[in-house]
Amino acid sequence: MYQSYFGLAEEPFSIAPDPRYLYMSRRHQEALAHLLYGVNAGGGFVLLTGEVGAGKTTVCRCLLEQIPESCDVAYIFNPKLTVEELLSTICAEFGITCPPGNTSVKVYIDCINAYLLDAHARGRHTVLIIDEAQNLSADVLEQLRLLTNLETNQRKLLQIILLGQPELAAMLERPELRQLAQRIIARYHLGPLDRQEVAAYVQHRLGVSGAQRQLFPLALMGQLYRLSGGIPRIINVLCDRALLGTYAQSKERVDRATLKQAAREVFHNVAGQPRNMMRPLLAGLLLAVLAAVLYQTVGKTPSQAKAEVQTVIAKPVAALPDVLEWPATYPLSRSQEMAYTALFRAWGADYQGENECRQAEAIGLRCLTARGGLDELRQLNLPAVLLMRDNQGQKFYATLVRIDRQSATFDVGTETRAVALGALAEQWSGHYTLLWRMPPVVNKQLRLGDQGPDVKWLGKQLAQLHGKAAETTKDQVFDEAMMRQVKQFQLAQGLIPDGAVGPQTMMRLSGAADKTVPKLNREQGVK
Repeated sequence: MYQSYFGLAEEPFSIAPDPRYLYMSRRHQEALAHLLYGVNAGGGFVLLTGEVGAGKTTVCRCLLEQIPESCDVAYIFNPKLTVEELLSTICAEFGITCPPGNTSVKVYIDCINAYLLDAHARGRHTVLIIDEAQNLSADVLEQLRLLTNLETNQRKLLQIILLGQPELAAMLERPELRQLAQRIIARYHLGPLDRQEVAAYVQHRLGVSGAQRQLFPLALMGQLYRLSGGIPRIINVLCDRALLGTYAQSKERVDRATLKQAAREVFHNVAGQPRNMMRPLLAGLLLAVLAAVLYQTVGKTPSQAKAEVQTVIAKPVAALPDVLEWPATYPLSRSQEMAYTALFRAWGADYQGENECRQAEAIGLRCLTARGGLDELRQLNLPAVLLMRDNQGQKFYATLVRIDRQSATFDVGTETRAVALGALAEQWSGHYTLLWRMPPVVNKQLRLGDQGPDVKWLGKQLAQLHGKAAETTKDQVFDEAMMRQVKQFQLAQGLIPDGAVGPQTMMRLSGAADKTVPKLNREQGVK
């Protein structure tokens, strides 16, 4: 909203993982060095811990850019899985073929071991990266340790990198996990930025976004450091809110009072009042925008325009509710059934009240159950069933059907309700389930050098995304040029830009250019 006002080419403090905005502090460099050492040291476990928002995923992206071409990498970012689910996911990410419908742990392990031996014989190194690893159970961690038992005289055949919050390190101190802890060949805890690094971080992001003047005085960096604790993600949220407040007040740069107000809106919740962080700033923003319109189109002077707008917005207006509630007309026990009924209805299908994933497969769809955030749902851009919690702590299910910058719209029971995004963040557990259409491919993993009908499909999807005609070559090859396009798409989608087309990339490619699937925001899609 404030980009043109400050002369910026783009939002400088978006939390989207754009590598152009990457600021590698001394701590991030040290963390990267530990990961690189671990990858090149011949197998075993590598551990990287850090607080939420400290930049662990940023370091991992840098690692992927520097991993040798001889490495095959799989990335798992939703590890809250059983042993069987984890092994199945590993097979899917590496493109390992197992018997259809298999649920046997032994069969999965045999398939993985055969793949590792074959990869080693071809001179390939296999690296498995698990994010949010603090969510792994002790049983799953022990199974991961057993996977690293396969080795030659020189090296282990599977390298596992664990990324997680500080409690992961504490968990690995348990007596029952001591064998795994002994196999950690490199470990690093990523701490927050110091005061000087906070100032450099802010200036770096502003510079990349095209800032031509000092929007954050250096005198504020101490205050910003104290408020954020040096955590990059919190710095982004505070700075973004402070720039919005500065714009709403028609000021030239952020001052101490505006930064303090931004912090109150980000962190503070007055007892007994619903939390709505955006309302004070949006009121000022509305005043600024409408005044500008009157000034430019009606010929009012700035003071006249501002006075007229203040008179208008002083009148009471309907506001979005701060809480999404389950309607009292239906028992709470029906929320899951009614939510999936709405989800299937969005796809033009009837929900039969059975296992939703099995029913989805019967009509040619796939089911994804995961835990994530709003940015992830925006990127997926598909209706989803969300697990919510009301003010009394009771859980219920609701179907997210639309989303924009300010609000989210749900089918709740038989009603449709919109709610402010701040309220959604307060109530949502992070768990979601959505349906997606599996593309017409045989292989679940496409890599450099592949060719055939699957690669032809990939070329068609990439061409559609760029508004171009698809290549008609019979034996189209997954070449370097196509890999670059895949990496660009992965970056735009917030995925690890490894250039390989696995299930996550396929799912997003399949939906991005398909105008027949239901979407949360129809403006997203083909550009």
